Amino acid sequence: MDGNELYINGPQRMHGELLIQGSKNAALPILAAAVLGTGIFILHHCPRISDVEHMLEMLEDAGCRVKWEGHMLIVDTRYLDNYQVNGNGAGKMRSTVTLLGSILGRMHRVAIPYPGGCTIGKRPIDLHLKGLEQLGAVFEHQEHALVGSAQRLHGAEVYLDFPSVGATENILLASVLADGMTTIHGAAMEPEIVELASFLRKMGAKVRGDGTPVILIEGVKTLHAAEYIIPSDRIVAGTYLFGAMMTKGEARLLHVPMAHLGNIPKLLQQMGALVETEEDCIYVNMKRQCSSLPYVVTAPFPGFPTDLQSALVAALSTASGMSFIEEKIFEARFQIVPELQKMGASIASEESFALIDGNARLRGARVEAKELRGGAALIMAALAAEGETCIYGMEYVRRGYEDINGDLKKLGIVI
Repeated sequence: MDGNELYINGPQRMHGELLIQGSKNAALPILAAAVLGTGIFILHHCPRISDVEHMLEMLEDAGCRVKWEGHMLIVDTRYLDNYQVNGNGAGKMRSTVTLLGSILGRMHRVAIPYPGGCTIGKRPIDLHLKGLEQLGAVFEHQEHALVGSAQRLHGAEVYLDFPSVGATENILLASVLADGMTTIHGAAMEPEIVELASFLRKMGAKVRGDGTPVILIEGVKTLHAAEYIIPSDRIVAGTYLFGAMMTKGEARLLHVPMAHLGNIPKLLQQMGALVETEEDCIYVNMKRQCSSLPYVVTAPFPGFPTDLQSALVAALSTASGMSFIEEKIFEARFQIVPELQKMGASIASEESFALIDGNARLRGARVEAKELRGGAALIMAALAAEGETCIYGMEYVRRGYEDINGDLKKLGIVI
């Protein structure tokens, strides 16, 4: 067995309590934001995942110094002097693109490799570039790199055609040091945007309206270092909640900001679970087979997150009756379907929807994680399946889950 395979004998019932790791989708833009200030930053509860390691490689490449102490991350940006990001991780992950706005904001020039990451569709960055161009940036596409420059960035009225999280983050990062006022219309409202804005405010930025569709940024001259606690990862929490549903289990997840879960607790109740919530903790207990859901559509926050769609598809494959899911965010999100079919699931899918005929008795099989969230969902399916499942492609899962084996052990699972 190599480190990229995981073997699970099922069925197993999830039961236990778990402290949820720091959020990947909050940590990455916050690390990009640190580039804008000069000094020593301290980030607590930072997830030790491969995407964060890749981001740190790129920051080191730019001249930053980084050091881990447990889950505390110290980033010294005083020696940042390189606007060209290479780092091994640069082409491997999507969030490389978040450095566009922050390096431009600090150095007025930037060169990054084209972003990589998961294979869940086109995910064009034209919204990012269009927004940054309105602030005064000019981009040229070279063979292996995207190169941008701006003699000076200035405020602008930016209208986003779609509430893209990445584009909102990039425009926010580029505008905090720009001259004058910037207004982002049609901004993403995800919790990670609110976390980024509150981190920038700790650095001395003037940002208001985050968490609504209109964000106002008044440019300042300089930003300073800050200390911050990364919130827990709502997608990791959601993964384990669906795992508890599929295995007729119970789980208490601690240190989960409930406001970040949106409508998920309500959805779990619709599927038949007992759900109890406190301000930063959720308990779910499932005593019977999941109920099907006639129609679920993925949507920007506070709608159902596309990042949990694979886990929901897996759970509904074991539910009673027919369910229908429509995917409106990424066009290649159903890569998990053929893998679940190998395990006995009855699912028909087209590019943007899946029809799931529940009541499947999942069987162990050799399946492949083709992207981060689908890989985690296959692990949850393996818990509910009869016999041994081998999941290969675990390197994708490590992009967002710090120690999924350790988490599952704490939740009563034998791996």
